[in-house]
Amino acid sequence: MRDVLPVLGRWYAAGVPFGLATVVQVSRSAPRDPGAAMAVGPDEEVVGSVSGGCVEGAVFELAQEVAAGGEARLETFGYSDEDAFAVGLTCGGEITLLVRAVTAERDPGFGAVADSVAAGEPVTVATVTDGPAPRGAALTVWPDRTLGTLGASGLDAAVTADARGELALGATGLRHYGPEGQRREDSVSVFLQSFAPPPRMLVFGAIDYAAAVARIGDFLGYRVTVCDARPVFATPRRFPEGVEVVAGWPHRYLRDTTTDERTVICVLTHDPKFDVPLLTEALRRPAAYIGAMGSRRTHADRAERLAEAGLTERELSRLRSPVGLDLGARTPEEVAVSVAAEIVALRWGGTGAPLTATEGAVHPYRSS
Repeated sequence: MRDVLPVLGRWYAAGVPFGLATVVQVSRSAPRDPGAAMAVGPDEEVVGSVSGGCVEGAVFELAQEVAAGGEARLETFGYSDEDAFAVGLTCGGEITLLVRAVTAERDPGFGAVADSVAAGEPVTVATVTDGPAPRGAALTVWPDRTLGTLGASGLDAAVTADARGELALGATGLRHYGPEGQRREDSVSVFLQSFAPPPRMLVFGAIDYAAAVARIGDFLGYRVTVCDARPVFATPRRFPEGVEVVAGWPHRYLRDTTTDERTVICVLTHDPKFDVPLLTEALRRPAAYIGAMGSRRTHADRAERLAEAGLTERELSRLRSPVGLDLGARTPEEVAVSVAAEIVALRWGGTGAPLTATEGAVHPYRSS
């Protein structure tokens, strides 16, 4: 949804109705996660994807119907082994989609959502998917305000509280309530889609490898910052457009920077006078991934220095060093792929093994 919002925002601002299909629930080996979206707008223009191609044709027709004035619909697509050409997911999974029309009248907060996401402001959209409440009704929730209604004041209040909690975690998923927001009932299903600011990637050491890692980090959706104490190397022209470049001592920069459980830290300085104080700071703060470049001998020396600096075994166990997966990488670009692969595997619990050597679902179920 984040990727297609700029286009949807333009359609919305122009007053053109469009059909929006959003994945609200998945099971087994579904190809896309909750929140994936596809929209059909003016002149049958299509943006986004909900299944990687399996059911897009059927979703296109549904989106056209609701955009033309039809009621919001909840549709489930799964695997069909009776007819190879039936509409279904060939991967064997199952996805449930909410397909609704978006107009200023039906969703007064949609334009504000697009603006907030573009500005990096956190916002959650709560949409009724099923139950005794208007299907497709939307409530937009910011940390300090709301816009819209789900049809009942009690339901709005309960969903607002939960939406702000989910927003703090960057979480997306279904929640269930009673008609007036009762938490012990489950007759009303509401999809909470959080648009937290993009996670940060902090790259230390302005070398060729850093430029490649920054490039792939930006591609993966991170807000990337490169920091190096040497101004001659820490120059924006050496890095992709949109990457923040900071000239300063790495440990001092990190000390004054907020990190959270989604932050990725890549230490490529490869110099003890930078590495030790930087990693001492990094390993004692929230982060999803902390990796450091170097040979095994460099790692052993660095670990010894960090232990002498007072880090515990538990803190040292968070360090991914030597950085990356064993891909046989040589060039900066190949090393960046290796680092990105390790980050993705750690995020989703992947093994890093070839899929031909594993069994079970290719896309196992992930909870929000």
